[in-house]
Amino acid sequence: MVFKIIVYFSSKFFLMKTLFQLLAIIFILASCKSSKDAGEQFKGFDANIFASDIKMLASDSFMGRKPFTKGEELTVDYLKNRFKEIGLAPGNDDSYFQDVPMANIETKASPEMKVESKNGTFSLKGFDDYVIWTDKDVPSVSFNADELVFAGFGVDAPERNWNDFAGLDVKGKVIMVMVNDPGFGVDTTLFRGDTMTYYGRWVYKFEEAARQGAKGCLVIHNTKAASYPFSVPQNHWNSSALRLDERGKDVKHCDIVGWISENAAVKLLETAGYDSTVFKKASVPGFKGFSLNEKLTTQISVKTTYNNSKNVIGKIVGSKRPNEYVIYTAHWDHLGIGKPNEAGDSIYNGALDNASGTAALLQLASVFKNQKEKPERTVIFLAVTAEEQGLWGSAYYAQNPIYPMDKTAGIINMDIVNVKGKTADITVVGKGQSDLEDYLKDAADKLDRKLVFEKHPESGFYYRSDHFNFAKVGVPGLYIGSGSEVIGKPKEYGAQKDEEYTSKKYHRPTDEYDNTWDLNGAIDDLKLLYLVGNRLANESKWPGWKDGSEFKRYRK
Repeated sequence: MVFKIIVYFSSKFFLMKTLFQLLAIIFILASCKSSKDAGEQFKGFDANIFASDIKMLASDSFMGRKPFTKGEELTVDYLKNRFKEIGLAPGNDDSYFQDVPMANIETKASPEMKVESKNGTFSLKGFDDYVIWTDKDVPSVSFNADELVFAGFGVDAPERNWNDFAGLDVKGKVIMVMVNDPGFGVDTTLFRGDTMTYYGRWVYKFEEAARQGAKGCLVIHNTKAASYPFSVPQNHWNSSALRLDERGKDVKHCDIVGWISENAAVKLLETAGYDSTVFKKASVPGFKGFSLNEKLTTQISVKTTYNNSKNVIGKIVGSKRPNEYVIYTAHWDHLGIGKPNEAGDSIYNGALDNASGTAALLQLASVFKNQKEKPERTVIFLAVTAEEQGLWGSAYYAQNPIYPMDKTAGIINMDIVNVKGKTADITVVGKGQSDLEDYLKDAADKLDRKLVFEKHPESGFYYRSDHFNFAKVGVPGLYIGSGSEVIGKPKEYGAQKDEEYTSKKYHRPTDEYDNTWDLNGAIDDLKLLYLVGNRLANESKWPGWKDGSEFKRYRK
């Protein structure tokens, strides 16, 4: 009996041991398969090729990639050839290009602006005190002793019960307005508090000034409210600016628009008998603007030429729903050759902004092309022109789409990638806008990343890149920023690197390729964007806008 019991338990032990061994083998094989599948899924990402594309696009030979220059010709030709190498089909019938008719407006402003008041006459100095230009195709524009009016934030927002122009006559006059929104830094109950809306953007303020009949509009610069130093608008001094070709269209513009430094604005106020306290008063509901009883005089000579710039477009045709679309986009342009810096460098290479995003577009195209199964929806890879000049390439595409906007499921936009290294987090720009935010959250969970929201919503970054033009016609757009929790670095490291770039390199000749960059974090971020786009490309549902988004009403 004892012997039988021993034999029984020995047999049982053997069977259990064998079972555990088999389960272990199955688990190992499953893990290997899972790792292999993950490897196959992300096949095509290559840090060396990524770096090579950035380095080439940001090289001095591309001359800062400004539209209408030799730099544009080199850039779009390079992108066309890379699309071909990757295996993308032409995105515009048999062409990789979409012509974007544009006007190149070159301005030369007088070096001074004369100010006349009852308390005396003085001059402001161009470049140092103000930066002005025009969007009009005329030989010259001027202020001829034109009256200056302080118009608060220059906002007319009836849905928010706010109108800085109520009871204020600005027709034929010059208005001076504040950057950002009335609630910024003062009252979280006004507008969206420290989160900028489109009303806070300088572009909106120029548009509204023209609608109100103003002759000119000067936006008062403040580094915190604008989110960049005065050196950024100074790049526009006596340079050329691009716009869409508006000939034959009824589009209103002020004669002169631009920025004025905060110090110069305070001088104008003090000369008129006011002081900087009016800035805070302008944030109080019911604030009324007023004339400064000062007259401005200056002139700008203008030379306009017309030409076509180019969007570059390739595609992978969908296997089941080829007439539905997912778009990845990045802008290929930068600022070209401009004012030399302290080291004598005049080429604005734009390595991070946005050679890096354009190279990221090529990386994602390669990954999609390497998949064994084609996406069910058509995936479009769109490199747009003239983002730096006002988002014009994407604006033209949104107004003149090659593929219908109501058949476009969503857009994923890339503008400046992470070169700090791997991060534990990923940043959503534009909290609470669309369902694509949830898609990104699901992708982040899969790759053990966490979702965070932009630390400086007052900067209005959601309105400052190309997805914005698609949002305005109802297409949900995803726009990310890099994370700040850099793995293996002190907590403050990521934020310090971001601040260093903004203060020392953004829109300067120093934005050049750096061999010390760590692109592994960028590739991690692109894996997330691949997962979001791949989900979009292979599902039948349509993502929408969240409640509270100003774009929800545009989605059919």
